Amino acid sequence: MIASRMSKLDSSGIRKVFDLAQKMQNPVNLSIGQPDFDVPGEIKTEAIKAINDGINKYTVTQGIPELRNGLLKRLQKERGVNAEDIIITSGVSGALTLAFMVLINPEDEVIIPDPAFVSYKHLTNFCGGKPVFVDTYPDFKLTASRIQPKITKKTKLLIINSPANPTGVLCTTQDLKEIADLAKKHNLIIVSDEIYHDYDYDHEFDSVGRYYEKTLILDGFSKSFAMTGWRMGYAAGTASIINEMIKLQQYTFVCAPSFAQRAVSKSLGTDLSSYISSYKKKRELMYDGLKDRYRIVKPGGAFYLFPQAPWGTDEEFVESAIKRNLLIIPGGVFSERHTHFRISYAASEETIKRGIDILNNLAKQ
Repeated sequence: MIASRMSKLDSSGIRKVFDLAQKMQNPVNLSIGQPDFDVPGEIKTEAIKAINDGINKYTVTQGIPELRNGLLKRLQKERGVNAEDIIITSGVSGALTLAFMVLINPEDEVIIPDPAFVSYKHLTNFCGGKPVFVDTYPDFKLTASRIQPKITKKTKLLIINSPANPTGVLCTTQDLKEIADLAKKHNLIIVSDEIYHDYDYDHEFDSVGRYYEKTLILDGFSKSFAMTGWRMGYAAGTASIINEMIKLQQYTFVCAPSFAQRAVSKSLGTDLSSYISSYKKKRELMYDGLKDRYRIVKPGGAFYLFPQAPWGTDEEFVESAIKRNLLIIPGGVFSERHTHFRISYAASEETIKRGIDILNNLAKQ
């Protein structure tokens, strides 16, 4: 009865923990990648004004011109990316879905870092492609030398996520240049997921789109503006790809939420520095609190750590944590390995400190 393509998808391990959190009494929740602050007040004001002004109907499929033009200008000014066209999507997940569906043919190979965000693997499988994993352990760096052996005649896409979920690691400019050269040599399309680019604590963020024209930039506002529920993302790149994504969006998502498009278009210059500096402080708090008992790569961005479990498999360790009222995510959700776990420090300092105490006690076992 159910289409066979659905057998290639597993329910997200993150969602399972999210559902579990709803049933627990006051859990120490370090599981979900969702900012703990609210949408900045000035953006909420613009959204309410948009609703009251009647901006509640469909927009054009590709998104309202003022937002699209504003984003193209910002990409050029801030990242040196000269994208030919852009589409506003229902979150970066919407952009990923559209991009993979218009680019991946059955048997096409898609190079994915390991570990990586859960959707890359499952969407590749859903579209009939073949995920090819680049092992980035133990430092989690995606480099040309690690990618090179994985390229075949069937390779079509290369996925970059910097800063990365679940590790928080950034690609260096040198690595991006070398990856761009490699992609050019093999005529690959790069899909660069830059949703965490604002969470760059040491000012090292760079976009591969600056160095390679066949790059599709994916980004959005769920993390930077804390509007995960508003579903606001975009994809920017060559017109031929964007046009196909627009065509498919007509028959799927139709358009991104209208009021949110208007609010974001009026709020692109919102100052996020206070939020970012508070998250840098949380990174230091979490890293310093755990580094003596855990093997951890210090993250340069995003709001995650990906420590190695000090004993047992990832699932055994996480199960013990949950019994102590601590919610974290087993690393196997993001990886072909079962050795690590993900912590999100998008939480209050009090919650982070409680989490550190539980984890350090667990490590003693």
